[in-house]
Amino acid sequence: MPASPSSSVQDARKAVAARLREMRRDAGLSARVIAGRTGWYPSKVSRLENAVTPPSDADVHAWCWACGAEDQAADLIAATRTAENAYVEWRRLQRTGMRRLQESYVPLFERTRVFRVYCSNVVPGLLQTDAYAHALLSSIAHFRGTHDDVSDAVRARIERSHVIREGNHRFALLVEEGVLRHRVGDAEAMAGQLGYLLAVMALPSVSLGVIPFTADRRMWMTETFSVYDEEQVQVELLTAQVNVAAPTEVRDYLKAFGEFSKLAVYGAGARARITAAIDALE
Repeated sequence: MPASPSSSVQDARKAVAARLREMRRDAGLSARVIAGRTGWYPSKVSRLENAVTPPSDADVHAWCWACGAEDQAADLIAATRTAENAYVEWRRLQRTGMRRLQESYVPLFERTRVFRVYCSNVVPGLLQTDAYAHALLSSIAHFRGTHDDVSDAVRARIERSHVIREGNHRFALLVEEGVLRHRVGDAEAMAGQLGYLLAVMALPSVSLGVIPFTADRRMWMTETFSVYDEEQVQVELLTAQVNVAAPTEVRDYLKAFGEFSKLAVYGAGARARITAAIDALE
């Protein structure tokens, strides 16, 4: 990934421009022909192909029509719309502290009907207890050197999780078994967190699966990601949040989630692994 948000945005714009150029070449058309078919000046075609000017939705539709590739318009429009926030550093998102970032997710959470979350490193934020969240966010604030508003951020994180118990939402949550063993906070905090996982599994809206250490891997472990309905994906890297909206890429994450789902155990199998993790605490 690029080193800064500004360079990442430019790379995203260049990627869109490159796709326009490739589409024209695949259609066997010159830039002048594109200009003629769309009624644009040739200079506009050049600006779009060289990422000087970002294309509007109308520009994308016109370009795809000129190339006989209308079926690619949706992906290109999504890529264009997300270029500005495709890759955003955590330091930028948390520059004024972590509370506002936690609160910023509320509209997305409230409008999402189906959550699909895969976590390879920590308990999903929607299922975190106060003590676990406090330990985790404290370590993040220390590592990133951000403004210390951990207590406020924890309250905001817990409050935004009301969607678990309220509203018309469904949650499919998958964790690697290591998440149950990686200690965040002290033994008491972990015991409370693992106990809460056992409790929340009883909710009719929640499906919690655990991918065992011994699973016959047909899908390798990846970074943590969340799919909101089938429209948007957020991927969590060490340094940044990646936002994915292009339909083909969203489908790839849905496919990956489906593969992870096949590896997981549920119900009694999941409870047994959570209970074993509690018993292993010293």
